[in-house]
Amino acid sequence: MLVELDEHGMISHARVRHARSPQIERGKRAGATTGIVVHQTDADTSASSLNSYKRPKANGAHFLIDKDGTIYQTAAIYQRTNHVGPLQARCLAIQKCKPRDFPAKVSAAEMHRIEMLKAPADRYPSNMEAIGIELVGRAKLPPGFKALGEEATWSLDKIRGKYGIFETPTAAQNQSLSWLVNALQGSMQIAADEVFRHPVVSRKNLTEAQGANWTLSTPKP
Repeated sequence: MLVELDEHGMISHARVRHARSPQIERGKRAGATTGIVVHQTDADTSASSLNSYKRPKANGAHFLIDKDGTIYQTAAIYQRTNHVGPLQARCLAIQKCKPRDFPAKVSAAEMHRIEMLKAPADRYPSNMEAIGIELVGRAKLPPGFKALGEEATWSLDKIRGKYGIFETPTAAQNQSLSWLVNALQGSMQIAADEVFRHPVVSRKNLTEAQGANWTLSTPKP
């Protein structure tokens, strides 16, 4: 499915509301857009995320999907935004390399540096190549959870970052996600196997976007 894009990469379609925040844009991409990364906001409402994107030097993704399925385009597609973070080694996931191929106790920063030396086709998409899609949804601690030891001194946000469980996206979110991914793949020539949940490509909470489904059949256009 194709959608109309202007010279900046803003979608012209009734299903997409423009809410562009230049504060989250980090300059024009130097190369092709090759992948899509699906996130969750760790916030309860779309308003809180949209407001945060207006702050100076804010970080954010290109699209935000509310719980009712409303799609907001928050950055131009041809602009890079900071939404991925340090890359995991894709070669480990597809068994084309082994842990011993990396330095002992390799840090996240060092693994990212090694991965970024590779061609885009040989690694996960980074901020330079990936379109980011955020689904409104928060991570909550399991009932009765209690931090122990040193972790008891951590901030609530840090504890939730490690032990929180993200809520399941709504049916409306997954329908809109499927429509948007299909539109981006067709219009940007992105391969079907180049769409990933955030924790697959970077070191994030493993439950983030675990219920995201971008393979549903959707009405066209």
